[in-house]
Amino acid sequence: MIKIIDSHIHLFDLNKGNYQWLKPENPPFWPDKGIIANNFSEQDLTLSSPLYLSGFVHIEAGFDNEYPWREIAWLENTCKRAFRSIAMLDITLPKPIFTEQLEKLIRYPSVVGIRHILDDDAQVILNHQHTQANLALLADKRLSFELQMPLTDTTAVDSLIAIIQSTTDLMLCINHAGSPTTNNKQQTTWLDNLKRLAKFNTVFIKCSGYEMTDRHYLASWQHHIIALCLANFGISRVMLASNFPLSLWYSSYQDTWRNTYALLQDYKPCLSSKNIAQLCYQNAYLFYKFNH
Repeated sequence: MIKIIDSHIHLFDLNKGNYQWLKPENPPFWPDKGIIANNFSEQDLTLSSPLYLSGFVHIEAGFDNEYPWREIAWLENTCKRAFRSIAMLDITLPKPIFTEQLEKLIRYPSVVGIRHILDDDAQVILNHQHTQANLALLADKRLSFELQMPLTDTTAVDSLIAIIQSTTDLMLCINHAGSPTTNNKQQTTWLDNLKRLAKFNTVFIKCSGYEMTDRHYLASWQHHIIALCLANFGISRVMLASNFPLSLWYSSYQDTWRNTYALLQDYKPCLSSKNIAQLCYQNAYLFYKFNH
């Protein structure tokens, strides 16, 4: 049996949450948005032998960005499997408001960190006057920050490194491998910045979200990205994930993990069964505090 903690999934209840980003009139204007603009529950996370879903990490999905604890309350009232939550929280809020909202969130046992999507606004958000203090508070509370931004943005990476150097106990997890690209010139920049961030032992990386770059990506490209992450972060700071339900743009949930496991089995240089367990289960178990 291959135990898996899926470290990056989203669940939706369109009748209870706002999900402004899933509405057709709002960006992002993906032509295939309709595939994911549906209700998804933990019952949709099904795997067959030898794969076994031991738990998952729910990453905020825009349920209610004004009152982000509503999403956590819904999850904790709905989900039966072992899971941890990454809540949405705006890191540019004035510190008293940020503190108040963070205190509300950590009353929920599943909350182990927050995410504020940076993407193309990374430079502005990271340099905001309140960001440094809020991330320092996050570190004081022993909570992690999910980093979603393209590592091709060198100026933003410069700002991020300045924050890491001044808040040395802040635990960070780079989402979707830092949005790698198939463009050779941009990939060079992505790799340079990946190496810079990998030097900090508080920074982890999640390999997922390939379909966001290319709906028809090749397994060889996925292998290439994982190999570069492993070469720079080492086996203990890399996690694998599905990005369900966005992964449905490429394959079913079962096939997403079946293909990933097949890739790991064929990996060169060879990965031991212990290595595979670290990537699929153990690293997420520890980083997201399933042991607490």
